[in-house]
Amino acid sequence: MNLAPYAAHDATSRGRAYKEPAPLYRGEFQRDRDRIIHCAAFRRLEYKTQVFVNHEGDLFRTRLTHSLEVAQIGRSVARALKLNEDLTEAIALAHDLGHTPFGHAGQEVLNACMREYGGFEHNLQSLRVVDVLEERYAEFLGLNLTFETREGILKHCSVKNAKRLGELGKRFIDRKQPGLEAQLANLADEIAYNNHDIDDGLRYGLLDIDHLNQIELFAEQYMVVRSTYPKLDERRVVHETIRGMINHVVVDLIENSSACLKRSKVQSIDDVRNFGRPLINYSESVSRKMLELKPFLRTNLYNHTHVQQMTQSAKKIVEELFIKFIEEPNLLPTQYQERPGSDGLAGRARIVADYMAGMTDRYAIKQHARLLGSPEST
Repeated sequence: MNLAPYAAHDATSRGRAYKEPAPLYRGEFQRDRDRIIHCAAFRRLEYKTQVFVNHEGDLFRTRLTHSLEVAQIGRSVARALKLNEDLTEAIALAHDLGHTPFGHAGQEVLNACMREYGGFEHNLQSLRVVDVLEERYAEFLGLNLTFETREGILKHCSVKNAKRLGELGKRFIDRKQPGLEAQLANLADEIAYNNHDIDDGLRYGLLDIDHLNQIELFAEQYMVVRSTYPKLDERRVVHETIRGMINHVVVDLIENSSACLKRSKVQSIDDVRNFGRPLINYSESVSRKMLELKPFLRTNLYNHTHVQQMTQSAKKIVEELFIKFIEEPNLLPTQYQERPGSDGLAGRARIVADYMAGMTDRYAIKQHARLLGSPEST
Protein backbone atom coordinates (compact mmCIF):
# COMPACT_ATOMS: atom_id res chain seq x y z
CA MET A 1 0.00 0.00 0.00
CA ASN A 2 1.20 3.48 -0.87
CA LEU A 3 0.39 5.11 2.45
CA ALA A 4 0.67 8.75 3.47
CA PRO A 5 3.29 9.44 6.17
CA TYR A 6 0.55 10.33 8.69
CA ALA A 7 -1.30 7.04 8.15
CA ALA A 8 -0.91 4.09 10.52
CA HIS A 9 1.85 1.74 9.33
CA ASP A 10 2.17 -1.90 10.34
CA ALA A 11 5.90 -1.52 10.93
CA THR A 12 5.44 1.28 13.47
CA SER A 13 2.42 -0.14 15.30
CA ARG A 14 2.51 0.15 19.07
CA GLY A 15 1.99 -3.58 19.07
CA ARG A 16 -0.07 -6.07 21.05
CA ALA A 17 -0.43 -6.72 24.78
CA TYR A 18 1.03 -10.21 24.20
CA LYS A 19 3.94 -10.36 21.77
CA GLU A 20 3.47 -12.70 18.82
CA PRO A 21 5.59 -13.60 15.80
CA ALA A 22 4.89 -11.37 12.81
CA PRO A 23 2.18 -12.81 10.52
CA LEU A 24 3.19 -14.39 7.22
CA TYR A 25 1.80 -12.98 3.95
CA ARG A 26 -0.39 -10.38 5.64
CA GLY A 27 0.06 -7.29 7.78
CA GLU A 28 -0.64 -6.75 11.46
CA PHE A 29 -3.90 -4.92 10.80
CA GLN A 30 -5.01 -7.62 8.36
CA ARG A 31 -4.49 -10.12 11.15
CA ASP A 32 -6.69 -7.96 13.40
CA ARG A 33 -9.39 -7.82 10.74
CA ASP A 34 -9.27 -11.60 10.26
CA ARG A 35 -9.49 -12.30 13.99
CA ILE A 36 -12.52 -10.03 14.29
CA ILE A 37 -14.34 -11.70 11.39
CA HIS A 38 -13.75 -15.17 12.85
CA CYS A 39 -14.82 -14.37 16.41
CA ALA A 40 -18.17 -15.42 17.90
CA ALA A 41 -19.20 -11.87 18.81
CA PHE A 42 -18.99 -10.86 15.15
CA ARG A 43 -21.26 -13.72 14.06
CA ARG A 44 -23.83 -12.76 16.68
CA LEU A 45 -24.20 -9.31 15.10
CA GLU A 46 -26.34 -10.98 12.41
CA TYR A 47 -29.19 -11.25 14.91
CA LYS A 48 -28.83 -7.95 16.77
CA THR A 49 -31.07 -4.96 16.19
CA GLN A 50 -30.03 -1.87 14.28
CA VAL A 51 -33.43 -0.14 14.48
CA PHE A 52 -35.94 -2.94 13.89
CA VAL A 53 -35.97 -6.09 16.02
CA ASN A 54 -34.60 -9.13 14.21
CA HIS A 55 -37.93 -10.87 13.59
CA GLU A 56 -39.52 -7.75 12.04
CA GLY A 57 -38.24 -8.69 8.58
CA ASP A 58 -35.35 -10.13 6.60
CA LEU A 59 -34.53 -6.97 4.63
CA PHE A 60 -33.83 -4.58 7.51
CA ARG A 61 -30.29 -3.76 8.62
CA THR A 62 -28.77 -5.69 11.48
CA ARG A 63 -25.63 -4.86 13.41
CA LEU A 64 -23.76 -7.19 11.05
CA THR A 65 -24.90 -5.61 7.78
CA HIS A 66 -24.41 -2.18 9.32
CA SER A 67 -20.82 -3.05 10.27
CA LEU A 68 -20.13 -4.26 6.72
CA GLU A 69 -21.53 -1.01 5.32
CA VAL A 70 -19.33 1.02 7.69
CA ALA A 71 -16.30 -0.99 6.55
CA GLN A 72 -17.13 -0.41 2.87
CA ILE A 73 -17.48 3.35 3.31
CA GLY A 74 -14.39 3.50 5.50
CA ARG A 75 -12.20 1.60 3.03
CA SER A 76 -13.29 3.82 0.14
CA VAL A 77 -12.37 7.00 1.99
CA ALA A 78 -9.15 5.50 3.39
CA ARG A 79 -7.97 4.58 -0.09
CA ALA A 80 -8.67 8.08 -1.42
CA LEU A 81 -6.76 9.68 1.47
CA LYS A 82 -3.93 7.10 1.40
CA LEU A 83 -4.75 5.92 4.91
CA ASN A 84 -4.49 2.33 6.09
CA GLU A 85 -7.50 0.47 4.63
CA ASP A 86 -6.92 -2.69 6.67
CA LEU A 87 -6.88 -0.82 9.96
CA THR A 88 -9.95 1.21 9.00
CA GLU A 89 -11.78 -1.99 8.10
CA ALA A 90 -10.77 -3.73 11.33
CA ILE A 91 -12.07 -0.84 13.45
CA ALA A 92 -15.31 -0.66 11.46
CA LEU A 93 -16.00 -4.38 11.79
CA ALA A 94 -15.29 -4.37 15.54
CA HIS A 95 -16.98 -1.15 16.62
CA ASP A 96 -20.32 -2.78 17.58
CA LEU A 97 -19.09 -6.11 18.96
CA GLY A 98 -20.16 -5.15 22.47
CA HIS A 99 -23.61 -3.90 21.56
CA THR A 100 -26.54 -5.33 23.47
CA PRO A 101 -29.58 -7.01 21.92
CA PHE A 102 -32.37 -4.57 20.93
CA GLY A 103 -30.01 -1.75 19.97
CA HIS A 104 -29.82 1.41 22.08
CA ALA A 105 -32.90 0.40 24.06
CA GLY A 106 -31.02 -2.63 25.35
CA GLN A 107 -28.00 -0.53 26.20
CA GLU A 108 -30.06 2.05 28.09
CA VAL A 109 -31.74 -0.45 30.36
CA LEU A 110 -28.58 -2.53 30.92
CA ASN A 111 -26.76 0.66 31.88
CA ALA A 112 -29.55 1.48 34.33
CA CYS A 113 -29.34 -2.03 35.81
CA MET A 114 -25.56 -1.66 36.15
CA ARG A 115 -25.60 1.89 37.56
CA GLU A 116 -24.50 0.81 41.05
CA TYR A 117 -21.83 -1.49 39.61
CA GLY A 118 -19.92 0.81 37.26
CA GLY A 119 -22.52 1.21 34.50
CA PHE A 120 -22.57 -0.27 31.02
CA GLU A 121 -21.48 1.35 27.75
CA HIS A 122 -21.36 -0.62 24.51
CA ASN A 123 -18.19 1.14 23.34
CA LEU A 124 -16.29 -0.05 26.40
CA GLN A 125 -17.96 -3.44 26.08
CA SER A 126 -16.67 -3.81 22.51
CA LEU A 127 -13.17 -3.30 23.88
CA ARG A 128 -13.86 -5.80 26.68
CA VAL A 129 -14.98 -8.36 24.07
CA VAL A 130 -11.73 -8.15 22.10
CA ASP A 131 -9.51 -7.83 25.19
CA VAL A 132 -11.03 -10.44 27.50
CA LEU A 133 -14.30 -12.13 26.60
CA GLU A 134 -13.45 -13.92 23.36
CA GLU A 135 -11.84 -17.24 24.29
CA ARG A 136 -10.15 -18.71 21.20
CA TYR A 137 -6.40 -18.73 21.67
CA ALA A 138 -4.15 -20.87 23.85
CA GLU A 139 -1.77 -18.14 25.04
CA PHE A 140 -4.11 -15.25 25.86
CA LEU A 141 -7.70 -14.21 26.47
CA GLY A 142 -9.39 -12.01 23.91
CA LEU A 143 -8.11 -11.41 20.38
CA ASN A 144 -4.85 -9.65 21.31
CA LEU A 145 -5.43 -6.88 18.77
CA THR A 146 -2.97 -4.10 18.01
CA PHE A 147 -3.03 -0.86 19.98
CA GLU A 148 -4.25 1.03 16.90
CA THR A 149 -7.32 -1.17 16.37
CA ARG A 150 -8.19 -1.01 20.07
CA GLU A 151 -7.70 2.77 19.98
CA GLY A 152 -10.24 3.00 17.16
CA ILE A 153 -12.79 0.78 18.93
CA LEU A 154 -12.70 3.07 21.97
CA LYS A 155 -14.39 6.08 20.38
CA HIS A 156 -15.24 7.85 23.63
CA CYS A 157 -14.55 7.28 27.31
CA SER A 158 -15.00 9.10 30.62
CA VAL A 159 -11.85 10.18 32.45
CA LYS A 160 -12.82 7.84 35.31
CA ASN A 161 -12.91 4.83 32.99
CA ALA A 162 -9.87 6.04 31.03
CA LYS A 163 -7.72 5.90 34.18
CA ARG A 164 -8.35 2.15 34.36
CA LEU A 165 -7.25 1.55 30.76
CA GLY A 166 -3.57 2.46 31.01
CA GLU A 167 -1.93 3.66 27.79
CA LEU A 168 -5.12 3.20 25.78
CA GLY A 169 -7.06 5.60 28.01
CA LYS A 170 -4.31 8.21 28.21
CA ARG A 171 -5.54 10.26 25.25
CA PHE A 172 -8.86 10.96 26.99
CA ILE A 173 -7.02 12.26 30.02
CA ASP A 174 -4.52 14.30 27.97
CA ARG A 175 -7.23 15.40 25.46
CA LYS A 176 -5.40 14.06 22.43
CA GLN A 177 -6.77 12.70 19.15
CA PRO A 178 -6.82 9.11 17.90
CA GLY A 179 -5.18 8.14 14.60
CA LEU A 180 -6.81 9.15 11.33
CA GLU A 181 -8.19 5.68 10.65
CA ALA A 182 -10.06 5.81 13.98
CA GLN A 183 -11.41 9.27 13.15
CA LEU A 184 -12.53 7.99 9.75
CA ALA A 185 -14.25 4.85 11.08
CA ASN A 186 -16.25 7.02 13.48
CA LEU A 187 -17.64 9.15 10.64
CA ALA A 188 -18.17 6.15 8.34
CA ASP A 189 -20.38 4.76 11.11
CA GLU A 190 -22.41 7.98 11.16
CA ILE A 191 -22.77 8.07 7.37
CA ALA A 192 -23.91 4.45 7.24
CA TYR A 193 -26.54 4.56 9.95
CA ASN A 194 -28.00 7.97 9.04
CA ASN A 195 -28.57 7.06 5.42
CA HIS A 196 -29.56 3.45 5.84
CA ASP A 197 -31.92 4.15 8.73
CA ILE A 198 -33.80 6.36 6.26
CA ASP A 199 -33.99 3.43 3.84
CA ASP A 200 -35.28 1.06 6.53
CA GLY A 201 -37.72 3.67 7.84
CA LEU A 202 -39.18 4.19 4.36
CA ARG A 203 -39.34 0.44 3.75
CA TYR A 204 -41.28 -0.06 6.98
CA GLY A 205 -43.59 2.91 6.26
CA LEU A 206 -42.55 4.93 9.32
CA LEU A 207 -41.05 7.70 7.18
CA ASP A 208 -42.53 9.23 4.04
CA ILE A 209 -41.06 11.11 1.07
CA ASP A 210 -42.99 14.35 1.63
CA HIS A 211 -41.71 14.63 5.18
CA LEU A 212 -38.15 13.73 4.20
CA ASN A 213 -38.16 16.41 1.51
CA GLN A 214 -38.08 18.96 4.33
CA ILE A 215 -34.51 17.78 4.97
CA GLU A 216 -32.01 19.51 2.69
CA LEU A 217 -29.65 16.56 2.21
CA PHE A 218 -32.50 14.28 1.12
CA ALA A 219 -34.40 16.89 -0.91
CA GLU A 220 -31.35 17.83 -3.01
CA GLN A 221 -30.69 14.27 -4.13
CA TYR A 222 -34.38 13.38 -4.53
CA MET A 223 -34.90 16.30 -6.93
CA VAL A 224 -31.88 15.25 -8.99
CA VAL A 225 -33.16 11.68 -9.31
CA ARG A 226 -36.73 12.74 -10.13
CA SER A 227 -35.59 15.20 -12.81
CA THR A 228 -33.14 12.70 -14.34
CA TYR A 229 -35.52 9.70 -14.27
CA PRO A 230 -39.10 11.09 -14.29
CA LYS A 231 -40.69 7.67 -14.95
CA LEU A 232 -38.65 5.65 -12.45
CA ASP A 233 -40.65 3.67 -9.87
CA GLU A 234 -40.63 4.96 -6.30
CA ARG A 235 -38.57 2.11 -4.81
CA ARG A 236 -35.69 2.75 -7.19
CA VAL A 237 -36.05 6.51 -6.72
CA VAL A 238 -35.49 5.97 -3.00
CA HIS A 239 -32.47 3.76 -3.66
CA GLU A 240 -30.93 6.27 -6.08
CA THR A 241 -31.62 9.13 -3.65
CA ILE A 242 -29.89 7.40 -0.74
CA ARG A 243 -27.07 6.37 -3.03
CA GLY A 244 -26.70 10.04 -4.02
CA MET A 245 -26.77 11.16 -0.38
CA ILE A 246 -23.99 8.75 0.57
CA ASN A 247 -21.89 9.75 -2.43
CA HIS A 248 -22.39 13.46 -1.73
CA VAL A 249 -21.29 13.13 1.91
CA VAL A 250 -18.40 10.76 1.18
CA VAL A 251 -16.96 12.95 -1.60
CA ASP A 252 -17.23 15.97 0.69
CA LEU A 253 -15.52 14.05 3.50
CA ILE A 254 -12.62 13.07 1.22
CA GLU A 255 -12.14 16.54 -0.25
CA ASN A 256 -12.50 18.45 3.02
CA SER A 257 -10.27 16.04 4.97
CA SER A 258 -7.63 16.16 2.25
CA ALA A 259 -7.58 19.96 2.45
CA CYS A 260 -7.41 19.86 6.27
CA LEU A 261 -4.48 17.46 6.19
CA LYS A 262 -2.57 19.68 3.77
CA ARG A 263 -3.16 22.77 5.89
CA SER A 264 -2.22 20.99 9.11
CA LYS A 265 1.22 19.95 7.81
CA VAL A 266 1.13 16.81 9.98
CA GLN A 267 3.84 14.31 9.02
CA SER A 268 3.22 11.34 11.31
CA ILE A 269 0.54 9.57 13.31
CA ASP A 270 2.02 11.16 16.45
CA ASP A 271 1.52 14.60 14.86
CA VAL A 272 -2.11 13.61 14.26
CA ARG A 273 -2.57 12.54 17.89
CA ASN A 274 -1.06 15.79 19.15
CA PHE A 275 -3.11 17.98 16.80
CA GLY A 276 -5.72 20.03 18.64
CA ARG A 277 -8.78 18.74 16.77
CA PRO A 278 -9.87 15.96 14.41
CA LEU A 279 -8.51 16.21 10.87
CA ILE A 280 -11.11 13.95 9.26
CA ASN A 281 -14.36 15.84 8.92
CA TYR A 282 -17.01 17.23 6.59
CA SER A 283 -17.15 20.76 5.25
CA GLU A 284 -19.26 23.26 7.19
CA SER A 285 -22.06 22.92 4.63
CA VAL A 286 -22.32 19.13 4.89
CA SER A 287 -21.83 19.22 8.68
CA ARG A 288 -24.89 21.47 8.85
CA LYS A 289 -26.91 19.10 6.67
CA MET A 290 -25.90 16.08 8.75
CA LEU A 291 -26.81 17.92 11.96
CA GLU A 292 -30.26 18.66 10.50
CA LEU A 293 -30.79 14.98 9.75
CA LYS A 294 -30.07 13.67 13.28
CA PRO A 295 -32.97 15.32 15.17
CA PHE A 296 -35.30 14.49 12.27
CA LEU A 297 -34.52 10.78 12.59
CA ARG A 298 -34.74 10.92 16.36
CA THR A 299 -38.21 12.49 16.26
CA ASN A 300 -39.70 10.69 13.29
CA LEU A 301 -38.06 7.26 13.38
CA TYR A 302 -36.38 6.36 16.67
CA ASN A 303 -39.23 7.92 18.69
CA HIS A 304 -41.98 6.69 16.36
CA THR A 305 -44.83 4.99 18.22
CA HIS A 306 -44.12 1.61 16.63
CA VAL A 307 -40.40 1.73 17.44
CA GLN A 308 -41.17 2.90 20.98
CA GLN A 309 -43.55 -0.03 21.47
CA MET A 310 -40.75 -2.40 20.45
CA THR A 311 -38.38 -0.45 22.69
CA GLN A 312 -40.57 -0.80 25.77
CA SER A 313 -40.97 -4.54 25.23
CA ALA A 314 -37.22 -4.91 24.71
CA LYS A 315 -36.42 -2.94 27.87
CA LYS A 316 -38.76 -5.15 29.88
CA ILE A 317 -37.04 -8.29 28.58
CA VAL A 318 -33.54 -7.03 29.39
CA GLU A 319 -34.43 -5.67 32.84
CA GLU A 320 -36.31 -8.79 33.94
CA LEU A 321 -33.59 -11.12 32.68
CA PHE A 322 -30.92 -9.10 34.49
CA ILE A 323 -32.81 -9.29 37.78
CA LYS A 324 -33.42 -13.01 37.30
CA PHE A 325 -29.72 -13.78 36.70
CA ILE A 326 -28.62 -11.61 39.64
CA GLU A 327 -31.04 -13.41 41.95
CA GLU A 328 -30.29 -16.87 40.55
CA PRO A 329 -26.73 -16.94 39.14
CA ASN A 330 -26.96 -20.72 38.83
CA LEU A 331 -29.10 -20.07 35.74
CA LEU A 332 -26.07 -18.63 33.94
CA PRO A 333 -24.10 -20.96 31.65
CA THR A 334 -21.35 -22.82 33.49
CA GLN A 335 -18.50 -20.91 31.83
CA TYR A 336 -19.95 -17.63 33.16
CA GLN A 337 -20.47 -19.00 36.66
CA GLU A 338 -16.82 -20.07 36.74
CA ARG A 339 -15.40 -16.88 35.23
CA PRO A 340 -12.79 -15.05 37.37
CA GLY A 341 -14.10 -11.92 39.04
CA SER A 342 -17.61 -13.25 39.61
CA ASP A 343 -17.32 -13.04 43.41
CA GLY A 344 -19.44 -10.45 45.21
CA LEU A 345 -22.49 -8.62 43.91
CA ALA A 346 -20.56 -6.18 41.72
CA GLY A 347 -18.53 -8.97 40.14
CA ARG A 348 -21.64 -11.05 39.55
CA ALA A 349 -23.42 -8.06 37.99
CA ARG A 350 -20.54 -7.54 35.54
CA ILE A 351 -20.61 -11.21 34.53
CA VAL A 352 -24.38 -11.00 34.01
CA ALA A 353 -23.89 -7.87 31.89
CA ASP A 354 -21.25 -9.69 29.82
CA TYR A 355 -23.63 -12.58 29.23
CA MET A 356 -26.59 -10.38 28.36
CA ALA A 357 -24.63 -8.04 26.09
CA GLY A 358 -23.59 -11.09 24.10
CA MET A 359 -27.19 -12.18 23.52
CA THR A 360 -28.88 -11.78 20.16
CA ASP A 361 -32.41 -10.37 19.99
CA ARG A 362 -34.01 -13.75 19.40
CA TYR A 363 -31.93 -15.50 22.08
CA ALA A 364 -32.92 -12.88 24.67
CA ILE A 365 -36.59 -13.32 23.70
CA LYS A 366 -36.32 -17.12 24.00
CA GLN A 367 -34.51 -16.93 27.34
CA HIS A 368 -37.12 -14.54 28.70
CA ALA A 369 -39.90 -16.87 27.55
CA ARG A 370 -38.15 -19.90 29.05
CA LEU A 371 -37.26 -18.37 32.41
CA LEU A 372 -40.14 -15.96 32.95
CA GLY A 373 -42.93 -17.53 30.92
CA SER A 374 -43.57 -14.64 28.53
CA PRO A 375 -44.57 -15.15 24.89
CA GLU A 376 -41.71 -15.25 22.37
CA SER A 377 -42.44 -11.85 20.84
CA THR A 378 -41.86 -8.17 21.37
